[in-house]
Amino acid sequence: MANESEIGREHDFHIVIPSDPMEVRAVQDRIENLLALHEVPSRDSFCVKLGMEEVLVNAIKHGNQMDRSKTVTVSVRITAMEFEAKVTDQGPGFDPDDIPDPTDIENLERPCGRGLMLIRHYMHEVAHNETGNSVLMRRKFNQPEE
Repeated sequence: MANESEIGREHDFHIVIPSDPMEVRAVQDRIENLLALHEVPSRDSFCVKLGMEEVLVNAIKHGNQMDRSKTVTVSVRITAMEFEAKVTDQGPGFDPDDIPDPTDIENLERPCGRGLMLIRHYMHEVAHNETGNSVLMRRKFNQPEE
């Protein structure tokens, strides 16, 4: 149960991590702790955790090409009502509208494109900057299922 002084409070953090997949777990743990603190429903918590894992792995693997000299910047805001994150890599970016639909028959065997599809499915809002190396995503809690 959350401490009464924590209820209704906004939690923000900003972190810069190296492009190392092992760093994803530390960010995930911090987010999970804050979600628990806000007593976020399990469905919303699952969606946030999955979306964050996908966006962080994409930034490290596709954005920064696993180059450990490059970093990923993560800004997170969590309230009792919503989750918001901005993740920016140091890669050249991409056009999110130019990613083939992974559910099309000709793309079913391709190993890429599913992460962005999952992020779009589990977040209520997903927006990329013009360059395509930064994504802002939001999920409102306790929303009716679509």
